[in-house]
Amino acid sequence: MRWFVVLFAALLSLFGCSGRIDPPEKLGELVVGVREAPALFQQTPPDSKTGSNEPATTGFDYDLVEAFAATLSLKVRYVKAAHPQALLQMLREGKIHFAASLPVTDGATDGLRLSPPVRTAKPVLVRHADALGPDALDELPGRNVEVIAGTPHAASLRALPERQRPIVLERSDIDEIVLLERVATRNAPLAATDSASFRVAANFFPDLALVDELPGEVKFAWAFAAKVDQAFFERARGFIDHVSRDGTLARITDRHFGHIQRVGSEIIAELLEKRVSLLPRFRREFVAAQEITGIDWRLLAALAWQESKWDPLATSPTGVRGMMMLTEDTADQLNVKNRLDPAESIRAGARYLADLMEQLPPEVAEPDRTWLALAAYNLGMGHLNGARHFATGLKRDPNAWYEMKQVLPLLARPEYYARLKSGRARGGEAVILVENVRTYFAVLSRFEPALKFTLTPPFKRP
Repeated sequence: MRWFVVLFAALLSLFGCSGRIDPPEKLGELVVGVREAPALFQQTPPDSKTGSNEPATTGFDYDLVEAFAATLSLKVRYVKAAHPQALLQMLREGKIHFAASLPVTDGATDGLRLSPPVRTAKPVLVRHADALGPDALDELPGRNVEVIAGTPHAASLRALPERQRPIVLERSDIDEIVLLERVATRNAPLAATDSASFRVAANFFPDLALVDELPGEVKFAWAFAAKVDQAFFERARGFIDHVSRDGTLARITDRHFGHIQRVGSEIIAELLEKRVSLLPRFRREFVAAQEITGIDWRLLAALAWQESKWDPLATSPTGVRGMMMLTEDTADQLNVKNRLDPAESIRAGARYLADLMEQLPPEVAEPDRTWLALAAYNLGMGHLNGARHFATGLKRDPNAWYEMKQVLPLLARPEYYARLKSGRARGGEAVILVENVRTYFAVLSRFEPALKFTLTPPFKRP
């Protein structure tokens, strides 16, 4: 009988360990669990512009994990999960090396080992803007509040005093954005989420309204299994500490979250309405402009919305005109015969933006190249180059939008513009333009498909 017990224990151990991956160095890759959501981790179809067969991936988690993997000289394999509980399950089953951006609260580690926080947010309560309450936490008793299962928001709701405590409905079948879409479409009366997710979703669903903040703070950290290799865990901790100190984490955070609070809900609502009623008239021209320049047509449409709200007859007091608000000099350089012709304006504006992108030095990487070129679209390349020169003197990175958007407003101060041949500039307005365009581009990218085509060579001015 004893041999049977021993054999049974061995088999149990064998099958209990099945499916567990080897450590990163032995496996030859880093396996990371992520939640697919706007600004966090998103994959789009393969990009014909680069000839790659791999999906294009963006997001806060992606950028941060890729930076860590580079220190290990390893490639990353991402495993997507719908909600935090699924990430925890993958950790327990040994299917991933760690989970990125797991929402946690102090003291609620669930037997995990956690990195220092990579970002923080407040738990908040959200409703439809036109709903008849609630307007405060004291009005919650008896009301249903949906929340993603396993998030700290659920714990925050249950920790409310009894006089404020609602009926908590945990959902494990949807993600945060779908949850908030349910509120925006009146399929759910209330939802609890974190402030960052709310701000991202509000750019897609402007009917969302903030009721109140919930107690506590949500911290997002990298989560590791309790029995993780100590050396690997310490290397991850050290990486987070390092990028927190050297500004890398701040730049990545700004890249994906820095623009999401600038545009009011009424402007987003107008954009979404005109996307249906007005954009179809001009979509062909934006697509044609992408085929000429390689610039995503939705970015060009976002720029045109910022400049003219897709009004081909728009005219400013300073004399810029048309859909893309071209100056007379720029129009002449691009051989535009009629700035008020939408086809001419869109294609010329796209060519001008492409030309500005090409004038930037090779060391300026995307997406910073695009954001800096958009600033130059507003200011002119002379002013942008002046600001880049000032950035170097101020020990800021002239190739990073995160740094430059703090330098550009200085162009309106006499101690700076007096040193420029091109004189004073409203650098703060250029920052607002770029941040707004980033928001509009994110909105259009969610609701409008990307163009798939074989790219012709980018436009270059003779």
